[in-house]
Amino acid sequence: MANLYKSSLQRATFFLTGFQGLEGLHGWISIPFCFIYLTVILGNLTILHVILTDEPMYYFLGMLALTDLGLCLSTQPTVLGIFWFDAREIGIPACFTQLFFIHTLSLVESSVLLSMSIDYYVAICNPLRYSTVLTPVRIVKMGLSSVLRSALLILPLPFLLKRFQYCRSHVLAHAYCLHLEIMKLACSGITVNHIYGLFVVACTVGMDSLLIFLSYSVILRTMLSIASRQEKLRALNTCVSHICAVLLFYIPMIGLSLVHRFGEHLPRIVHLLMSYVYLLVPPLMNPIVYSIKTKQIRQCIIKKFQFIKSLRCFWKD
Repeated sequence: MANLYKSSLQRATFFLTGFQGLEGLHGWISIPFCFIYLTVILGNLTILHVILTDEPMYYFLGMLALTDLGLCLSTQPTVLGIFWFDAREIGIPACFTQLFFIHTLSLVESSVLLSMSIDYYVAICNPLRYSTVLTPVRIVKMGLSSVLRSALLILPLPFLLKRFQYCRSHVLAHAYCLHLEIMKLACSGITVNHIYGLFVVACTVGMDSLLIFLSYSVILRTMLSIASRQEKLRALNTCVSHICAVLLFYIPMIGLSLVHRFGEHLPRIVHLLMSYVYLLVPPLMNPIVYSIKTKQIRQCIIKKFQFIKSLRCFWKD
C-alpha cells in the first residue's frame, strides 16, 4: 500500500473509493445506480424536450432540468467506472475539473431555485406586471448571471488546491472529487481554503435560502389576503412543486453538512449515502415532481406518450 501511495504522488493522481468492504458486490450495487442515472437523464431530457417544443414559457424549469442533467453527468463516469471496472485512479487535473463542475452546478441550482421563487413572487403578488417585469430577455440574463456568479466563485478552488503538497494517502472517501475532502489531504495549512469555502457558501447558498424564505413570506401574506378559498388553493398549488424542489435541494445539503461536522462517530456508509442523496436525489425527483404537479407539463408528456403509442399502433397495422 505504501508503494501505491508513493507512486500516486509521483504520478499526481488520487484514488477514488466506492463502497469500501463491499467491492465484491459492486456489480450488484451498480444496478440501482444505473437505474437512477438513466431515470435522471431521461426525466430531465423529457422536461427539456417538452419545454422546447410545447411550453417555451417555462424558462426557469428548463434551467433547473439542464442543471440537474449536468450535475448527474459530472459524477456518472467515475461512479459507474468504479462499480464496473474498478477504475479508481483519477489524475489531479481531471479530479479538479470534476470538482469545479460539481460545485459550480450545485451553486447554479441554488441560484435557479431563487430565480424560480422570484418568478412565483411576481406571478402571485404582481400578476398584472408579470409580463413586463419578467421578460424573456431578463429571464435569460438572470440565468446567465447565475452561471457566471457560480463559476467565478468556484474557479479559485482548483488553484487554491493546486498549491498544496499532498503527502498523505491520496485516497478519497467518495467516487468523485469534492473540495472539502481533497483539502483535508494537504500537508500544509488549509485556513485560506476553509475561510474561502465558508465565504462562498454564505454568499450563495446562505443568501439564496434567505431570499427564498423572504419571498415565500410575502407570497404567504398575499395568499392569506385573498378572499376566495378557491383562489388561495390555486395559488398554493402553483407553488407546491417549487417548494418540493427547494426542500429536495436544501434538506440533503443541510444533512450532509451536519454529518460532516458532527457525525465523525457515524459509520462510513452513512457519510457515503448522504453524499449520494445530496447529489442524486434532487436531479432524480425534480422531473417527477414537476411532471405530477405542473398541469401543463403533465398534459404535454401524456400527449407525447399518446402520440408515440398511436405511431406504434399505425406501424403494427
